[in-house]
This record gives sequence, structure tokens and C-alpha cells, in this order.
Amino acid sequence: MLIVGALMTRPLIFMSLVVTSAITLMPASAQEAPAQTASTAISENVSSFERAAGGNDPGYNGSTATAGDVKPFDPAAATQVWLDSVPRNQREKSNAYFEGGYWLILLDFVLAAAISVLLLTSRFSARLRDFSERVAKVRNVQVACYAIPYLLLVYALSFPLNLYENFFREHQYGLATQSFAPWFREQLLGLALTLVGGTLLVVVLYAVFRRAPRTWWIWGTVVMVIFSGTLVLIAPVYIEPLFNTYKPITDPKIRDPILAMARANEIPVKQVFEVDASRQTTRVSANVSGLLGTTRVALNDNLLEQCSLPEIRAVMAHEMGHYVLNHGAKLLTYLGILILIGFALTRILFDVAIRRWGEKWGVRGISDPAGLPMLSLILSTLLFIATPFLNTVVRITEREADAFGINTSREPDGMAKAALKLGVYRKLDPTPLEEFIFFDHPSGRARIRMAMDWKAANLPAGESHASDSQSATH
Repeated sequence: MLIVGALMTRPLIFMSLVVTSAITLMPASAQEAPAQTASTAISENVSSFERAAGGNDPGYNGSTATAGDVKPFDPAAATQVWLDSVPRNQREKSNAYFEGGYWLILLDFVLAAAISVLLLTSRFSARLRDFSERVAKVRNVQVACYAIPYLLLVYALSFPLNLYENFFREHQYGLATQSFAPWFREQLLGLALTLVGGTLLVVVLYAVFRRAPRTWWIWGTVVMVIFSGTLVLIAPVYIEPLFNTYKPITDPKIRDPILAMARANEIPVKQVFEVDASRQTTRVSANVSGLLGTTRVALNDNLLEQCSLPEIRAVMAHEMGHYVLNHGAKLLTYLGILILIGFALTRILFDVAIRRWGEKWGVRGISDPAGLPMLSLILSTLLFIATPFLNTVVRITEREADAFGINTSREPDGMAKAALKLGVYRKLDPTPLEEFIFFDHPSGRARIRMAMDWKAANLPAGESHASDSQSATH
């Protein structure tokens, strides 16, 4: 999963922009993957359905096939067979998990807004600003003295929901493996890095606010894009290893096919890394990340443990698609445009709020750090409203990577099996409206249908002709 994509699909408080590093720094509780026990059951069910779904060995070449000894292949019917292979109780559990996330989006927004309103109406933000002015004379130091306690307070107030959402709920659905102590240690590590990166960003932004009070929304966008790009550049090398251990994969059966796909697509890597994510989660994950010499292909140990080689090839080819299709640069560009629009609207709304409530709340203007909760309130509202659009932008790039992946790996059944396993925590067959609003990746049904459509188009000549004839009669 792309880091930039994660940045675009977290409709939280202004900290999601001010502290974009926190999105990457947190443990891998939001990475794409299935639970181990459920994926085993799914694999067993799938094997009995592959023939009904037209599931031949995906390495077929069809040189000996004839129109008389094959059955017509129907991609729609095959897709439904794959979906029906998931036991009802597992489908209901994954639906409950994912649909519960709809309410969490709302709760995250309401909590962020409530914290901002509390800090403003109680004048705590203004008093914190006054305190920072007493302890320091330099403006940048004053902003830092405000930002650090502000970030700590917001973290503390949001911790109960964070604890439920990322610890208790993950254990409830069998997606987490950590006990509380190591989980909390990683939370504190992420908080420490957030304080460093977030404080630095707040100081730079408020320097921009002071020097360009009329055009801050333009220059602030430039700062945010530079910060996000830097984060994407350094995260694989300096941040992610703080939470997990990366080691080269030495098994040639796994390593060589992945490197072969990388070489064929001119991805400049010579090693494939394994990350020990199983000590935190049962989810599988993989990525091709980094820029300018920091490029790295990595997959977690859950993927190696739970998935067959065709599934691994399908997943890794998808991740390579992000790199080859320049999704990192594209999403950074989209992010910059969205931030520019968000900052432009925020400038208008902030000025209106200052005229109406500025004196009451003790906020002097855009360059006053006491107004940070107000910026947070406005931006979190805009991000919440824009959730469907942000998800759609990322979902489109994920579908492009799916198309690249299936053409590179040539593993339609591997892609279908991986999609079913991802369905352990993501609703497999949502309504179109649900997918539009809440999905930042294609649904399981959409992914399996793409794989089956590809399979139908690449069948042996006799079967392909039979499938075309059947389609023409419908």
C-alpha cells in the first residue's frame, strides 16, 4: 500500500496533515491483509470450488485444448463461485468488522471536532499561547512551546478511542497479536516521532503564516507537499525499521520470481525483504516503496506463511504496479491539489470565524498558534465531507495497480484467492454506494471479476471461442 495513499484516506483532524508522519509511524494495524486462521479455512474451501469456477492451473498455455473437451467459461458465474466459497459465518464477521468502520469514521471526526471546540471555547488554547510567549521570546520557539503540549493533549484526549479502535477491536476480530505492553510501547514511539515531525511542521507553517498572511494557503501547500514527499522518501529507510525488522529473503523459490518481475519492469532492486509483522498482526502486507535510491521491495512474514506462490506473485505484481505507474508521484500531485483547495477554503472560513468568535476565544489571527484548533476544526470538517472523493482517487490507482498486477503475474486464480483473504476484514460484496463512499480499494467482487475477465480473455483458443459464443447469445 502506498504511503501517500494512506495520507489521502484518513479524514481525521488537522493532525492528519500537521502530523502526517503519524500515519506511517503507527504499527501495521491498517495494512491490507487477512487473518491467519480465516485465510486457512478460505483456502480449503477455495480448492474445492476451483474446477467449478473454471480454475485451471493459471500457467495454462492451451496448446492441446480443443473446443470439444473444455467447458464454456463465464467470468460472472466464476466470480460468484469464488464469492460463494466463503463460509457464511466468515462473511458475516468480515461485514460486521468493515461496517463498524463506517461508524468509526464518524466517531473519529466527532471526537476531533469536539477536542478542537473544547480547546477554543475554554480558552485553553489562548492560555497555552500566552504561556509559550512568557517562556520564549523567539517566535519559532513560541510556536514549538505551543505545539508540543497541544499535540500531547490531543493524543491524550483521543487515546480511549484509539485504544478501542486499534487494540481491543483488532483483538476482538482476531487481527492483532500484540499484548498491551508492546502495543503501547509502539504507540509511545510513534508519539515521540510525531512530536518531532509534527512540531517541526507546525513551526514551519506558522512561519509561512506570519510572512505571507494573505497568500499563506499557497505557500502552506508547498510546505505540505515537500513534507509529505520527504516522508515518503525517508520512511522505508529510517522510520519503518523502528517498528519492525527487515531481513533479505534467501529462499530462491520466493525471491527469484519476485526479482524476475522487478527486472522485467525496470525496478532498481536486487533484494527482496521480509518484515516480521506477525508479532503485531495477522494481516498480510507487501509494498514497493521509496524514491531516489531508497526503493525497496518488502513483504511481511504473514504473506509468506499464509499464501501460495501464485498469490504472492499476484500481490507483489500489484505493488510493483504502483511503482511502475508512478502512483507515488501522482498521488503526491493529487494530494497537493487537494491541500491547496482545502487551504483556500480554510482561509475563507477561518477569516469568518475570527471575525465572529476571535475575540471571544482569544485568537488574534492566522499567525496566532492559538488558532491551531480552529484550523483543525475547519480542515477536519472538509476532510470528512471529502471522504468519498479521497477514497475514489486512491481506489482508482489501486484498480490500475490491479490491472498491471494481473498482466504482470498472469495469476488470475492467485489474484482471486488473495482478494478472498483480504475479505476477512473488508466487505467482499458491497453495494455500489458503499464502495463509492467507504472503499479506498476495489471490493473483493470487483477484483475477482477483473481476474476472471482476464482469465476469459487469455483462455486456450477452443475455450475462449466457446466463451465468446456463449456471451454472444446472452
